[in-house]
Amino acid sequence: MRCAKTFGFILLFSVLLGCASDGGNARKLDQTLYTYQSTLRWSDFAGALSFVDPEQREALALSDLEARRWAQYQVAGYYVQGSEITDDEVKQVVELRLINKHTQVERSVIDRQIWRWDSKAKAWWLTTPLPELAR
Repeated sequence: MRCAKTFGFILLFSVLLGCASDGGNARKLDQTLYTYQSTLRWSDFAGALSFVDPEQREALALSDLEARRWAQYQVAGYYVQGSEITDDEVKQVVELRLINKHTQVERSVIDRQIWRWDSKAKAWWLTTPLPELAR
């Protein structure tokens, strides 16, 4: 079932990327989202901070407590539930499946991401923080 969802998303995402007005911009978006997903799949939460908008990076940085919480989890799944793409902004809803390394209990966290295109830097930047784990 997950494979069918993933394939469907990839097909939909490819179509949406094809509709973008600037092919280089769309390619850069595809590369950025893929690399960000890979970074989270490897549970590199500190590395994920490099995707955050430099103007907001300090404000959105993980606190020591948040970093310790994230260190307790291994990402088991990263599933895009939906995307809304415009020329200079992408809103994406992602389900993160997390496994607690100590208890082996799996949980799901919804991550609502907003990415913006920086035409000066020719880069896509994440403008939202990593999702909250404390619940």
